[in-house]
Amino acid sequence: MSVDNINDDLTVLDVAVLLAAFNGTQWIDAQITSILEQKNVNVKIFISVDPSTDDTMVLCQDWASRNSSVFVLPCVERFGGAARNFFKIFSEVNFRKFDYVCLADQDDIWLPDKLIRAHEMLLKTGADAYSSNVIAFWQDGRQQLIEKSQKQTRWDFLFEAAGPGCTYVFRKELACAIQVLLKTRWTEVQQVGLHDWFFYAYARANGYRWFIDDYAGMLYRQHEKNQVGVNKGLQAYLHRARKVLNGWGLAQSALIAELVGLGNDPFVRQWSNGSKSGLLSLSLHAWECRRRLRDKILFSLSCAALLLAGKRRA
Repeated sequence: MSVDNINDDLTVLDVAVLLAAFNGTQWIDAQITSILEQKNVNVKIFISVDPSTDDTMVLCQDWASRNSSVFVLPCVERFGGAARNFFKIFSEVNFRKFDYVCLADQDDIWLPDKLIRAHEMLLKTGADAYSSNVIAFWQDGRQQLIEKSQKQTRWDFLFEAAGPGCTYVFRKELACAIQVLLKTRWTEVQQVGLHDWFFYAYARANGYRWFIDDYAGMLYRQHEKNQVGVNKGLQAYLHRARKVLNGWGLAQSALIAELVGLGNDPFVRQWSNGSKSGLLSLSLHAWECRRRLRDKILFSLSCAALLLAGKRRA
């Protein structure tokens, strides 16, 4: 069934859920079930399956055949990562009949009031987009609150996401604006490695208000196949350090800044070319570039490390 021709039976609060899947047969049943059990909202789930080596596509097609609220997009290419898969869904689904658009991973579990809570907070704050804390959980039964609701700073959106993308809820107007940009700059957008960072940056850079809730409305599954996860422990720290030292993070920041319309901003132009003076300036502006105190300190040290690495190569 075409994603443009869904039934016109939507009711008061209508939410499009965009779900990217890949080798997810272990978890996707529980995720879809938790989405369909959301309280006081009418959801339609649009699933894009990156060609998998398991039965993820078969499982999703079976859901679609049994439930009129589940749709599977045609599988025409290999994405190789969640970002490109989400960009595809975001660019193809018609948002006209929905109040909100949100993102879902294949392996989490949503608490029943996740979406209605987002709706209520968006109404209360007048914001255009919502994200929140999450509860990370492991197979051995451990759970941990992951806090992402620190106060937003002037430039945090150019250097980090607003929390896990699976917590994001957009008003339709913002979702449609992002969709236009994706279609207009499709080739360049494919170079962006993290979709949740990009979406947050677009919203903040273009005057949309974003609310980060201290409430945790979902269980955020942790396993060895997580593409990002909670970034906890020595291995995650070393992984981030390698990306900093090879310049990946700064290059992504510069790319995102250009795509969202800030390429000529004086602040961005100071550091986007990776110059020594730009790295020094970023290090001194760390307080404005991240939200969490620990991350502000690490950001400053990372800029200094890049600066020193550049001197060694020179």
